[in-house]
Amino acid sequence: MAIENSFQKLFPDARSAITDIHDGARVMCCGFGLSGNPENLIRALADSKKAALTMISNNCGAMGKGLAVLLQQRQVSEVICSFIGGNKDLEEQYMSGAVKVELNPQGTLAERICAGGAGIGAFFTPTGVGTVVAQGKEERLFDGRRMILETAIKADFALIRAKVADPFGNLRFYRTSQNFAPGMAMAARVTVVEAERIVPLGELGPDDIHLPGIFVQRVVLGESYENPIEFRTTRPG
Repeated sequence: MAIENSFQKLFPDARSAITDIHDGARVMCCGFGLSGNPENLIRALADSKKAALTMISNNCGAMGKGLAVLLQQRQVSEVICSFIGGNKDLEEQYMSGAVKVELNPQGTLAERICAGGAGIGAFFTPTGVGTVVAQGKEERLFDGRRMILETAIKADFALIRAKVADPFGNLRFYRTSQNFAPGMAMAARVTVVEAERIVPLGELGPDDIHLPGIFVQRVVLGESYENPIEFRTTRPG
């Protein structure tokens, strides 16, 4: 697909779009389980062999797929996530001490990312009070309710998948595969998007845009999606 690169955001392939991700980079990656994974960008990052990465995602892949490929290749040194279950690679490397894991309640993780994008340094939440989550964190009372301080999360790069993009980076996502994507795009210094379809500027109406292009620096056309399903459930009969 040939589209005029008027805004210099369109890149020819995933490899060229992530070429400056460096060893030790902090990288956010959208996806919930294996839903909404930016498969092309993940493959390119795996091929790059960049190491000592801090990956910020809900679960860092599953069943040997998605971001789990980076774990298998020993490219990850730390994971900030909310869920390990189903990811044997992360479990094994965490238990052996090869990878540091910072677990967050899922809502707290989402809000920390959103705070990073909004320029809010920290916030108080009742989630985790009285549990191991609260250890070492400041606690205060608000309206008689105990709350703990959680800090914002930012990243060097965010890898995002969208259903449709235009050359300026305006995005439309597919249903719940949107998950963490908007917050991550706002919280990263450089947001790289792979879109399943790229349309001419103006084709996406204002009410159809889920994320404005101001938060996007690079766009690449994605292809050859696997779209794996972790647990396929069918109705009998």
